[in-house]
Amino acid sequence: MLINIVETAFNLIISLDKDLFEIISLSLTVTISALIIAVVISIPLGAFLVLYKNRLQAFIVLISNTLMGMPPVVLGLLIYTLVSKKGVFGFLDILYTPSVMILAQTLLIMPIVISLTYEEIYKKNKEYNLLLISLNLSNFSKLKTLIYECRYALLTVALTGFGRASAEVGAVMIVGGNINHFTRVMTTAIAFETSKGSIELAVALGLILLLISLIITIIIKSLRKIS
Repeated sequence: MLINIVETAFNLIISLDKDLFEIISLSLTVTISALIIAVVISIPLGAFLVLYKNRLQAFIVLISNTLMGMPPVVLGLLIYTLVSKKGVFGFLDILYTPSVMILAQTLLIMPIVISLTYEEIYKKNKEYNLLLISLNLSNFSKLKTLIYECRYALLTVALTGFGRASAEVGAVMIVGGNINHFTRVMTTAIAFETSKGSIELAVALGLILLLISLIITIIIKSLRKIS
């Protein structure tokens, strides 16, 4: 039976099943969009926190480290209450749309990227501190220099965020609703298809997720060797 299930799953992938690749396409669109937004905001912020030390900086680092461990379902519930019809941002009418799923994944990734960026930039700043002081650079120039010197490590940080988001199910299930042909992504589809007994599609999606995870792991290991 297991062999038949796996065989059917492979056939779905090889035959480029329309429903399967529609789910994969939406998943990658949501996750990559969230990653781009999170990286553009979080990497400069993480680097900024290293150079500009004050009480606010310490507070942001603390909050960021705390939010790294926030359960996704709690984040999903929080966003749901804000964007539902009775919520503060209900007028945006984005509940159960890909847009709010991107928002959820962005907020999920940001604390990870901020915290890991802070750690990488902090180490590099400690290493290059005397050199940067001797060059009499402005803080903005220091910021650009440190980000450039940490570029491979920061790519690893971004890929870590991508891996975290692509495996997420709780938050996107709550705010996206797992609507077929509209907000159904790989993780929510696996949960749904398994619950209704359609194991073949769930296994096919699981194999794709494993492949993505393998590719990310290989790239991260390669980047660590370079950095």
